[in-house]
Amino acid sequence: MRKGQYLFTSESVSEGHPDKVCDRVSDAVVDAFLTQDPYSRVAVETMATTNRIVLAGEVRGPAEVDRAAMETIARAAVKEIGYEQSGFHWANLAFESYVHEQSVDIALGVDASGNKDEGAGDQGIMFGYACNETPELMPAPIYYAHKILYDLATARKAKVGEAAKLGPDAKSQVTVRYENGKPIGVTQIVVSHQHIVEDLTSRQVREIIEPYVRKALPEGWIGSDCIWHINPTGKFFIGGPDGDTGLTGRKIIVDTYGGAAPHGGGAFSGKDPTKVDRSAAYAARYLAKNVVASGIADRCTIQLSYAIGVAKPLSIYVDTYGTGKVDEAVIEKALAEVMDLTPRGIRNQLDLNKPIYARTSAYGHFGRQADKDGGFSWEKTDLADKIAKAVS
Repeated sequence: MRKGQYLFTSESVSEGHPDKVCDRVSDAVVDAFLTQDPYSRVAVETMATTNRIVLAGEVRGPAEVDRAAMETIARAAVKEIGYEQSGFHWANLAFESYVHEQSVDIALGVDASGNKDEGAGDQGIMFGYACNETPELMPAPIYYAHKILYDLATARKAKVGEAAKLGPDAKSQVTVRYENGKPIGVTQIVVSHQHIVEDLTSRQVREIIEPYVRKALPEGWIGSDCIWHINPTGKFFIGGPDGDTGLTGRKIIVDTYGGAAPHGGGAFSGKDPTKVDRSAAYAARYLAKNVVASGIADRCTIQLSYAIGVAKPLSIYVDTYGTGKVDEAVIEKALAEVMDLTPRGIRNQLDLNKPIYARTSAYGHFGRQADKDGGFSWEKTDLADKIAKAVS
């Protein structure tokens, strides 16, 4: 583990960021298919620009989720995010769809048949991470960057006071100071937030958002020497896809650990849970969180690897950065025993064949509270005791 004093920075983007608009639409399409048939296959990408949304991808599922249904889904997502500006309005935008049937060659590798179990939907490497920096066992910089924007979005949508002057598009960035591997405060805060009242100055925007930032961060973390950068360009009136084209899957570091841990490179949004880019990354987080929750390590990275059409992972790798109380090889063996890491096993363990994905599309896939209906099931710590016993 790194010692001494150092700074680490992570960023977040709001649900109204152009890329996050696209993630939301893609995940809403996944949910629509899984609502009709929990075994649907979906891989849908979205592009958004000035008053236009374009969908493309491959699906296998109920005919009810057709072009018209996807258009309704896309408009509803944009409306819920809050876009009613001239350059991007849920009711006025043009919609195109180039979604088609899933490749039979891909289906052949993924489907179970005869003595062959269901295989992984693609090759690749997936990482999970957890640490004891926050109660949610997430790295502090990304956790608090998310929280700032989530709280601001909640106030904006509820039209709480001056927050009603804010628009959907926003970014945050938090630089955290560490001493002896522990986060102790912030040195710089960046928030760029769209405003729907055109003549607001940066100072006026800061007056609106500063109370939310201070409430989101732990008490005592913002000192008098903390440097603030609020709308540093001076104006942020044109926002969302009207200001910058959005694409599904371009915010993979925001979606995960803010750069504090490795990333396999695969995006999550728009994919059903047979795609191990998504489901195995959830499984890796689930296992890493339970390792830390069990008390056998303060920090843990887990890597899983898969080959398309092959059920079992090719490898399981654990790194506890010198904080582990048992050898990492012992943990690796234990994880293979406590959880079935085939695609089918992951879906069954985490109950992933449900319409639970639109809610993951902003403010991080990790560090959230598990929902009663199965959402964020990978955030449970119900394997902690089992892991502790397996390594003892």
